[in-house]
Amino acid sequence: MTDMPRMNPQELSEACARAMWNDDSASQRLGMSLEHIAPGEATLTMTITDQMTNGHATCHGGYIFTLADSAFAFACNGYNQRTVGQQASITYIAPAFVGDRLTADAREVSRRGRGGIYDVRITNAAGEQIAEFRGHSRTIKGTLLPEGV
Repeated sequence: MTDMPRMNPQELSEACARAMWNDDSASQRLGMSLEHIAPGEATLTMTITDQMTNGHATCHGGYIFTLADSAFAFACNGYNQRTVGQQASITYIAPAFVGDRLTADAREVSRRGRGGIYDVRITNAAGEQIAEFRGHSRTIKGTLLPEGV
């Protein structure tokens, strides 16, 4: 019996993202798209609809947080270790409006032991910063892909 070759880090992060995306009905139903995945990185986009607005006719902050949180999740789950958010915060910088295409660009800041820190920058199509999110992750038992991958 021959050993199957192990995936390189990029292939592993892509396979983990596919496995997660298949079960991520929240991100899918909100119209998010996974634009980029790499070890410790993810970029997701989402267009703001009128159902996402608040009483000020701007995007409700919860939807911006959800987009950032999804990018955070994909960035920290690319190592085939189940990883969850332990804590997260967001700073809103500018409003988003109906029709705006928002981009959440997540980057790993630190990953040691079971903990990680990830920053997510949310921008609109003009490149203007809408919000800044920081998430702290924690690995838990289990993998996204079968053992030995």
